[in-house]
Amino acid sequence: MENKTARFTVLLDPRKKRMFEEICSAQDQTPSQVVRQLMREYIIAHSGGRELPEWLMKAAAKTRMR
Repeated sequence: MENKTARFTVLLDPRKKRMFEEICSAQDQTPSQVVRQLMREYIIAHSGGRELPEWLMKAAAKTRMR
């Protein structure tokens, strides 16, 4: 399981934030869940041949199974 203790702060346009939150809610997901998913996918897609940890690949596989 991923360690969810680190904080990541992002500044964005309030309109985009509101729209993002509405879409997340409509999909029964929190914005944090979606951002974590996007980050996992980005890391995997742009790893540049790095060996990726098993926990990351397992978490990504779970998300794809939904």
